[in-house]
Amino acid sequence: MGFALSDLQVTSSAFAPGGAIPAKHTGEGADVSPALSWTRAPAGTQAFAVICHDPDAPLITPRGVYGFVHWVLYNIPASVNQLAEGVEAHTAGQNDFGKMGYGGPMPPNGHGKHQYYFWVLALNDPAPLEPGLTLWDLLARIEPRVIGMNRLVGTYERA
Repeated sequence: MGFALSDLQVTSSAFAPGGAIPAKHTGEGADVSPALSWTRAPAGTQAFAVICHDPDAPLITPRGVYGFVHWVLYNIPASVNQLAEGVEAHTAGQNDFGKMGYGGPMPPNGHGKHQYYFWVLALNDPAPLEPGLTLWDLLARIEPRVIGMNRLVGTYERA
């Protein structure tokens, strides 16, 4: 499975690119998703998916996937170009906490600074997908539909 970055631009009012994610958006705070917005979606975009993944988590599953998945959200219409803080609209997938929706950063104590990749994927087909997909199942299902993508990276470190 391979994807390439596009001209899609992803931002958040909660943190700057490469900046610290406020505690409010972590497992140590209110644990609400940060506001996200995006521009420059490719022509032909019919839907979006949003994911948050921590590749710095020291986990490898029996399936050979790595890191920790914090958020899987999809079936987002092409008319949407932003998500409000704590968004509950659209279709939630399963995160690696075993829950549906967003679960904020919470790296192990003393593990250092982790990077959190908030990805927005533009799809050329609006066909709805059922709730509860894991990140890896979602990616397998949408790979042929992805026409653009980009990410916003934030950091978080527990004391």
